[in-house]
Amino acid sequence: MTGFAALAQELPAGTLSAEIRSVNHRYLDLTFRLPDELRTFEPALREMLSARLTRGKVECRIGFQKGAIAALAPELNTTLLHQLSVLDLQVRELLPGAAPLSVNDVLRWPGMLATDVLGQDELREQSLALVGRVLADFGASRAREGDKLRDMLIERVARMEQLAAEVRPRIPLLVQAYRERLASRLRDAAAELDEDRVRQELVLFSAKIDVEEELSRLATHLSEVRRVLANGGAVGKRLDFLMQELNRESNTLASKSVDVDVSKAAIELKVLIEQMREQVQNIE
Repeated sequence: MTGFAALAQELPAGTLSAEIRSVNHRYLDLTFRLPDELRTFEPALREMLSARLTRGKVECRIGFQKGAIAALAPELNTTLLHQLSVLDLQVRELLPGAAPLSVNDVLRWPGMLATDVLGQDELREQSLALVGRVLADFGASRAREGDKLRDMLIERVARMEQLAAEVRPRIPLLVQAYRERLASRLRDAAAELDEDRVRQELVLFSAKIDVEEELSRLATHLSEVRRVLANGGAVGKRLDFLMQELNRESNTLASKSVDVDVSKAAIELKVLIEQMREQVQNIE
């Protein structure tokens, strides 16, 4: 399902922002756009989103903009500088050909300028909290879209139930019409009407066009669609399965049709099911 939410939070060292957006996708596909100082938080962010989302091509973007004071008065993180110096010596002892760290490398090292970022623990806490709030807004936006999709699906379910109700009483009428045509042909072909033959032909014809079982299963599946939508939650995969079952019954109904009106109903059923299937694939 599509959705969008974004928030920003002012911190002493700058502005932390988070944004989540998604487009329709059959499965869950997560993408993260993070600055270097937040890159190590990706596993925790992925776990947070995966726990709440099951479908959609989702992009999570987090940014950190330094404040004016932090940009004007940077301070070296001497503890980190010492650690880098020791590691630099150790690496060059093991790899004599390795180039030493340059001043530019050191200054660009995440966390080297003390006012560049918050402490990692605090930054992690603030980032996860902000993403949590954005995720709540994002879920609300998807819920609003879900309500619209549910209304659309219920509308099509009602139309399919109406079509099934129109088809059911036509079957006895078709059998009776066939009996009259058969009797007329037999009278034209012979002096006497063979009632046994008429009954046998009617039994075969009735069995051929009998769609009571298909209509009953269709009604059962439509009732299940209503129940699933009423219960809410993660219903996309269940609805996807029900669309396959509905499509199977409509195909059988079409194959057994010997009447223009029944054929039209079967075609409209297939169109409605296809419309529902397209939307169901987007539902969480």
